[in-house]
Amino acid sequence: MSSNSFGKLFTVTTFGESHGPAIGCVVDGCPPGLAIAPEDFRADLERRATGRTRHTSQRREDDDIEILSGVYEGRTTGTPIALLIRNTDQRSKDYGNIVETFRPGHADYTYWQKYGIRDPRGGGRSSARETTMRVAAGVIARKWLGERHGVRVRGYLSQLGGIVPAAIDLDVVEQNPFFWPDAAQVPELEAYMDALRKSGDSVGARVTAIAEGVPPGWGEPIYGKLDGELAAAMMSINAVKGVEIGDGFAAVSQRGTQHRDEIRLDGFTSNHAGGILGGISTGQPVVVSVAFKPTSSILVPGASVNLAGEPVEVVTKGRHDPCVGIRATPIVEAMLALVLMDQALRHRAQCGDVGTVLPRIP
Repeated sequence: MSSNSFGKLFTVTTFGESHGPAIGCVVDGCPPGLAIAPEDFRADLERRATGRTRHTSQRREDDDIEILSGVYEGRTTGTPIALLIRNTDQRSKDYGNIVETFRPGHADYTYWQKYGIRDPRGGGRSSARETTMRVAAGVIARKWLGERHGVRVRGYLSQLGGIVPAAIDLDVVEQNPFFWPDAAQVPELEAYMDALRKSGDSVGARVTAIAEGVPPGWGEPIYGKLDGELAAAMMSINAVKGVEIGDGFAAVSQRGTQHRDEIRLDGFTSNHAGGILGGISTGQPVVVSVAFKPTSSILVPGASVNLAGEPVEVVTKGRHDPCVGIRATPIVEAMLALVLMDQALRHRAQCGDVGTVLPRIP
């Protein structure tokens, strides 16, 4: 019951620590026959990686994937797929001064209380390094969803501190280091992050992911709700403090006449519900937004205590992200894809014989 696995029919188990010899995952339940090769993982792993821009941590890992099992002659066999990535750029000495200190806002204290022991090197298991394997597993899910159902998963940074996009153009997201949907604002973001980094502080962010092509019917009516499992999956990402489906908390100030997504023969008139009603997909785009807190690993001194129960002042040195949300878009996309694939397989298992039900709203 150590909860290092998620999913029911399509399950993912991750292992490894930030500064251990390697990180990895086991993907079980992938249908046989899916073409997959090490090079398929490269693009998404590079999108998530640090060290590619001055606005993220300067740790630079090779992130070369090794497929240890579950693939024969380039195709999945239906057996567990084991993936491994060697850690090649650890600098554990950066954490020597916090071995006996709890960093405020970090998982140091809670891990210590739970296990009576912790790995202080980069946060150990609580490091965002663990999310590399979620992205790797997500590559498999995204490929299967695209080939079998035409589902396309995309994301973007929808808020950086107090800055929000003036326009949304998903075609420009991959053309800048922020995954930002408004190319004209990128210089503003550059200046903002440069000033933030010089101050030694950090800031939060919001990431939005959209899955287009999801057919109606995926999800369960009560405890396996599609939106419920999406919320749990997103909250499992490091530094996440909030999740919204569709309009989310904005629905508090809306009237029913505004929020309800009216249905006409030519389609839904809006998508305030984010593509999910009663825990089940409507056939509209599934929309989820995730709030990331500011990283607590900063150069500004903060009060804490040490293992002896003495008051101390903490300054976290090393290579850290001034905004973890900047490189979180691929992680949010991966978690959305993983949940959707699991739900697709569960729907097929129970309701595969139902077929297309009319009327079908486009």
